[in-house]
Amino acid sequence: MCVLACCRRTHGSALFTRGETQALVTATLGTARDAQVLDELMGERTDTFLFHYNFPPYSVGETGMVGSPKRREIGHGRLAKRGVLAVMPDMDKFPYTVRVVSEITESNGSSSMASVCGASLALMDAGVPIKAAVAGIAMGLVKEGDNYVVLSDILGDEDHLGDMDFKVGGFPRRYLCIADGYQN
Repeated sequence: MCVLACCRRTHGSALFTRGETQALVTATLGTARDAQVLDELMGERTDTFLFHYNFPPYSVGETGMVGSPKRREIGHGRLAKRGVLAVMPDMDKFPYTVRVVSEITESNGSSSMASVCGASLALMDAGVPIKAAVAGIAMGLVKEGDNYVVLSDILGDEDHLGDMDFKVGGFPRRYLCIADGYQN
């Protein structure tokens, strides 16, 4: 289920729900002066597309501190950003800094791929001329001897009990982000 423009005061927003996983995604536009300046080994560079992925403890029914991003939030945020970055317009055609924030409100499946789907919708709602709509899905593999079954759109239990999970984001005939996790 998708609800567009669910946050009226943002430039663009989408509430993306798939099963028991939900992401509230907002897109905000700024000027080129709002770009993030990154200090690197060989000097500075600016980033005009910022993607923040927040996975608070309440999204999985837990309590805990909400503070600086943890390893999961950084990794899943980078994966989701790669899924959307390739469809962003060039700076000379769309001279704005774009910030996307994905807040996971509940999770029992691939929240990073829900973030990809929600980000695509929020960017379109904000009027960003993206090159194509992007979707993401998590796949799973369950093996028993020489037999195997591939599952699509896996839930948390299928991810935990399966032998491999595989996330892919993109659009027809083009993959933009891929991540896999193999469990022994």
